[in-house]
Amino acid sequence: MSKRYFTEWEGKQLDQIFSIARELVEDPSYPTVAAWRADGGKVLGHFQVYFPEELAHAAGMLPVKIRGAQTEGMESESLFGSYLCSIIKTSLDIALTKNIELDLFVSHPICDAARNLAAIWGRNFDYKSQILYLPQNANSRHAVEYLSNEYRRLLRDIEAATKVKVTDEALRASIGLYNKSRALMRELYALRREQPWLLSGDECLILISLAGFLRREEFNGLLETLLPMIRSRSKRAQDKMRVVFEGGFCEVPPIDLLQTVSRSCYVVDDDLFIGLRFIVEDVTEKADPVTDLAEAYLEKSSYSPVQHDLRKPKEKMLLERVTMANAEAVILASAKMCEPGLDEQVAYAKALDEEKIPYFISEFEENQNTFDHLAIQLETFVENIMFD
Repeated sequence: MSKRYFTEWEGKQLDQIFSIARELVEDPSYPTVAAWRADGGKVLGHFQVYFPEELAHAAGMLPVKIRGAQTEGMESESLFGSYLCSIIKTSLDIALTKNIELDLFVSHPICDAARNLAAIWGRNFDYKSQILYLPQNANSRHAVEYLSNEYRRLLRDIEAATKVKVTDEALRASIGLYNKSRALMRELYALRREQPWLLSGDECLILISLAGFLRREEFNGLLETLLPMIRSRSKRAQDKMRVVFEGGFCEVPPIDLLQTVSRSCYVVDDDLFIGLRFIVEDVTEKADPVTDLAEAYLEKSSYSPVQHDLRKPKEKMLLERVTMANAEAVILASAKMCEPGLDEQVAYAKALDEEKIPYFISEFEENQNTFDHLAIQLETFVENIMFD
């Protein structure tokens, strides 16, 4: 394995590891990314929801899932309108204050704000800022060819930034590494569904967050070590309601919010950082690894409000998630000012009503820091269901 940049957890007890990992996740200065750059490494930052990280990894680049932070976003305030989600402002704020430095930035047209972010980002930094146009019509017979060409276009920018020619062999090796990573994350989520008292929703969020900025080799090694430790925890099941948390597909709620929810419920499944887990099966190896990645995005992916695929009706997919997790209720959350998220809440609520599945509606911001009101509302919701 190449050099590791997060070693403070080694030799510690599991609770200590979660505490150390949380400090790293919530540090807006991205210390491990800064250390990677100090060693001469290149960094690609990508903004929500899904990005084929294998393309960057195959070039020796570190792909980083750009997130927001507990900042006021003052540096970026003059560059945006007032009524936008917090992640748009705070993520750019982190870059403007040099908390993270990149060599290439990629955004997606998942909403008007994200579409315009690439242009605003590009005007403020010397490195290239790009938009990856994922297919709007995933059901077109030309979608795979179109997406393959998009990936190749982006790959040329990656090669220009790294001065590395990406070979098919290197790309296949990266695909194999990420297949292993996705399998480990599926194992982690399966453990939560089966024994949620061993891994709380906030603890799982901490671990998945690490995949957003650690080298994938290092993240895989971490999960391989921690999974047996989690399974051997001496924790007993409690009489808590099992819930699915839905609505963190782009902006992710603060860890404290999940901690608040976990006090009242077992969060047995969620869509937090779904982009890091979007491919739900191994990417198969055929003739062309770029085409393999494109096919996997279209044929082996989860559902999301920003992927429009008639074969994956989101309401039905949510109901399947609830059934698979043996959940008793759903928390329908949405980031403030998030149009795709708020739109989906209407459809989700209708489907849950029809199936008579209880649900709790809430909203959040990534830089939110008070949760007392949410805790009271959620406790009331849980009590009404459990003692009805």
